Amino acid sequence: MSKQLVLFCDFDGTITEKDNIVAIMRKFAPPEAEELTQQILRQQISIREGVGKLFALLPCSLKQEIVDFVVGEATIRPGFTEFVDFCREKRIELLITSGGIDFFVEPVLAPYQLQDKIFCNGSDFSGETITITWPHRCDEHCDNDCGMCKPSIIRRYHPDRYFRVVIGDSITDVAGAKIADFVIARSLLQQKCEELGLPHRTFNTFYDVTDSLKLLLAEQEVSTP
Repeated sequence: MSKQLVLFCDFDGTITEKDNIVAIMRKFAPPEAEELTQQILRQQISIREGVGKLFALLPCSLKQEIVDFVVGEATIRPGFTEFVDFCREKRIELLITSGGIDFFVEPVLAPYQLQDKIFCNGSDFSGETITITWPHRCDEHCDNDCGMCKPSIIRRYHPDRYFRVVIGDSITDVAGAKIADFVIARSLLQQKCEELGLPHRTFNTFYDVTDSLKLLLAEQEVSTP
């Protein structure tokens, strides 16, 4: 029996050409944000701890200005519209698994009608500074303190039934890539796949992603509903 294809697609640096959290911090945060960012990338502090501390540097009064900035500045990677259309045509389950924050991820993705497919971190603007909430924390099998735990989402899809493909670019995608059946990668995630010997193809645009999916459907015992 062939397995059903399911996709777990990152947002920052994958759907968008640049990392929006990095862009927000460069635009709005005080200088100490840079060291926190480097600590996350060097894996000296967890993603959850680091992202929480970064947004705690920003006053809640900036919310709309940040949303307008991200929506105005975010460039969607070429081919994404066609990729979403391809998934709908083939009835491939597509989940957006993002370490980003709901208050800017959802407005950027609104034109694509993916609202019920987005898994990301939440936000609380009731205090003086932005508080990040964590509705998708690590399950009992993960101790990475991910914040938005991509492996926990992936594990909901049993490997006996599903062929699980991670699409991503960064350190936040590595843990999920390790348990996926296949990875479509660029940037740091591509390097990690090469180092770890994970089965993968590379991409620059979502036209490349769609081409890789067509090859998987042709080469593997993978199906759509």
